[in-house]
Amino acid sequence: MADSKQAGMAMVIVIWVLSLLTIMAGSFALTMRRETTVISAVKDNAVALAIAETGIGFAQQMLFLKDKNKRWRADGSLYHLKYQDADIRVRLLSEQGKIDINKADEALLTAMMASIDIEPEQQQAIVSAILDWRDKDDQMRVNGAEKEQYEDADLSYQPANKDFQLIDELQMVLGMSSDIYQQLKPLITVYSKQAKVNLQVASKEVIQAIGGLEPETLDEYIVQRVENAKAQLPVPEYPAVGKNSKKNPTGKNAVYTIISQAQLFGELASGIKVTLKKSAKNGGNNPFEILSWQQIDQKHSLFDDDMTQLLITEDEPENRH
Repeated sequence: MADSKQAGMAMVIVIWVLSLLTIMAGSFALTMRRETTVISAVKDNAVALAIAETGIGFAQQMLFLKDKNKRWRADGSLYHLKYQDADIRVRLLSEQGKIDINKADEALLTAMMASIDIEPEQQQAIVSAILDWRDKDDQMRVNGAEKEQYEDADLSYQPANKDFQLIDELQMVLGMSSDIYQQLKPLITVYSKQAKVNLQVASKEVIQAIGGLEPETLDEYIVQRVENAKAQLPVPEYPAVGKNSKKNPTGKNAVYTIISQAQLFGELASGIKVTLKKSAKNGGNNPFEILSWQQIDQKHSLFDDDMTQLLITEDEPENRH
């Protein structure tokens, strides 16, 4: 009887140990699979990031072509490239086609605010607060905000009373929420140095905000810009020149933003956003000065269907001469 009990106990222990080992082995295998997946994702992201950088480099070359009609258009047009086993989409934006928050007058700032989803009373308050932030005095505008108003709002800072250095600084303006800022971000710049916007190189988003075109006319104009770029023809004239536009503003402040996104295996893997300034010195090893360089998230993909209207197809970078 004792031997039988001991044998039974030994069997229970063996089963328990085998079960424990099975659980440990399964847990180890699951951990390894997870680590393999993470490592693979990190590797794919690194590869895609490098390929996205290829798109940035290629875009820089295309901005320097001697033939203006063959240059890539920095008006929000979208270029698609095949590189090795990946797809690259690159979008170029001229900062002269954006609203300079340091130079825009009250009318232009008001038009900009009116274009986003915000209450009318809040629009005017933020416009006045922007103007109070960048002016050099402490005199508060109607519905504006100076030092006292920031103190009343329990903020640990006050208006700079000078130009915005980066567009991100706009988030510090009294009344500016994250949602409002994200709506304004594609429309604004600090690099144009111009009070007016060149609507001929403005993106569709900026034209929608302040361009004064009916939706149908805007769509026709965007289509014409894309068709002219494909045919290597000059940029078409803007349909209606309004008070917020300015012709031929290209000059000393030739600043561009390049967005490059790489897609591997049919999935968006990584993207880069670069703002650069054309060097004052022609030629040389550094034709551009990098003003900002950042990896971007995948919330706004250049591969989305709604970007198709802006698409200008290109061939592989290594095949271009």
